Amino acid sequence: MIGLGIAIVVATFFAMEWVAWATHKYVMHGFLWVLHRDHHVRENKGFFEKNDFFFLIFALPGSALSIWGWLHPEWNVQFWVGLGITAYGLAYFLVHEIFIHQRFRWFRKTNHPYFRAIKEAHHAHHKHIGKEHGECFGMLWAPKKFFEAAYARRQSRA
Repeated sequence: MIGLGIAIVVATFFAMEWVAWATHKYVMHGFLWVLHRDHHVRENKGFFEKNDFFFLIFALPGSALSIWGWLHPEWNVQFWVGLGITAYGLAYFLVHEIFIHQRFRWFRKTNHPYFRAIKEAHHAHHKHIGKEHGECFGMLWAPKKFFEAAYARRQSRA
């Protein structure tokens, strides 16, 4: 069961990129723009933003599924799905909050082409301060042009 559980965690983790993309595009830039807006216009210059409420919103399904699966072993799939959602949440925190937005001053000199590509895609997303005309709604994957540019820069330095 552990092997199947790990496979479920990995599949859930990768599926969460699609969930994050769709949620970002249709919910955060849709009816919950009121919470996400300050992340784009940065009116609140403090450490926390209204946008940070999404952390709580997204943590609930992962936590609930993990706890339910733990308490009800006959529903063990929920535990592994919850773990995959939680792992994606941790990756989101490390990539979005720490690496891209530098909420904490870690990973400042990371220059790998993959990380450059997702950072540039995120900057392209933030050039739009309104909720319309957005691009690059994903978090761990970016359009091909950003990867090509990042690898081209790496080759030109070599």
